[in-house]
Amino acid sequence: MRPHIILFFTRGVSLRTWNLIGNLDREVALYRRLMSHGYEVSFVTYGDASDLAFAGRLGGIRILCNETGLPSEEYEQGLFSLHGRYLNKCHVIKTNQSYGADIALKAAQLYGKTLVARCGYLWSFNAARDHGEDSPAAIEAGRVEELVFSAADRVVVTTPAMKADVIRRIPAAASTVTVIPNYVDTDLFRPLEAAKDPKTVLFVGRIAPEKNLEALLEALEPLDLKLVLIGEGRLRPHLQSRFKDLDGRVTWEGNVPNSDLPLHLNQVGCFVLPSLYEGHPKALLEAMSCATPVIGADSPGIRGLVRHLDTGYLCSADKEGLRAALTELPARPDLCSELGKKARNFIVENYSLDRVVQLELALLREVLSV
Repeated sequence: MRPHIILFFTRGVSLRTWNLIGNLDREVALYRRLMSHGYEVSFVTYGDASDLAFAGRLGGIRILCNETGLPSEEYEQGLFSLHGRYLNKCHVIKTNQSYGADIALKAAQLYGKTLVARCGYLWSFNAARDHGEDSPAAIEAGRVEELVFSAADRVVVTTPAMKADVIRRIPAAASTVTVIPNYVDTDLFRPLEAAKDPKTVLFVGRIAPEKNLEALLEALEPLDLKLVLIGEGRLRPHLQSRFKDLDGRVTWEGNVPNSDLPLHLNQVGCFVLPSLYEGHPKALLEAMSCATPVIGADSPGIRGLVRHLDTGYLCSADKEGLRAALTELPARPDLCSELGKKARNFIVENYSLDRVVQLELALLREVLSV
């Protein structure tokens, strides 16, 4: 019998959601590789029957969704029996993020299964930054993380800083926490023979407060540069209204498929990530993998990936720091080329999909004792 992994999606997220934001192929890549190594994989999603339409893109991954269109609360309460046939026979239940991980924990306890609690970012950290450390949102996030991480057989985080934070807050999880970083398909995200515009800057990500796009747009105002923004978010209308299109120099692309990003990344002079904080930013990893020179704010989650004047360019997150970086880097093509090459090598050595697949396989062999 093949070992069977069931991945619980983030609460409320569907395959349709992944597709709309352009991340479907990127999110599925790891699990398709695990299947090629002899694993059976199922996804528990929060989508309705329309999720089943994505079966052809999943390479044999089973879709367990809300086929009958139950109200969200009823589906969450009933999915243990709705999907019980597969939950009973699986070997490992895994979470994709902390939000909703308590549902996966309940399934693992109900059916006596191994639980791998994985998160790409700490929900509690983001909630505290967005709403305040004593806010109901931050308290609930911390409660769920403590509950799930204390009970899980293994806790997987994407950076050493996240591991240290989990151990500090939840000592009961200390012996189970391991780091498996986000990955990049370095065959897809690679340097291409494409016409570059050295005066075009690219941002990829959510249009959200922590991304600090207001400072980026303020930094860009007096410069002879163009900016392409890929992504969606609640701040987009406000930013578009305030900055208009900066005399036609700003292009709002919206969401694009992950498979289209390599061409975008290869057509610009540099990639910029001005965030106030990050977890383990996939867009930054993908830009570096394309040998596109990157400018990053000297912020948590970015400074651990970008070494100043080695694998990229670090600057302060305010408009003055960003403006200085955007002025200097495009004016130094030789430096841009050198930073891009070193960044590509760094990603291939540390964050390739092949490497992360091996880390995942080692973890699964350990928890399954095979």
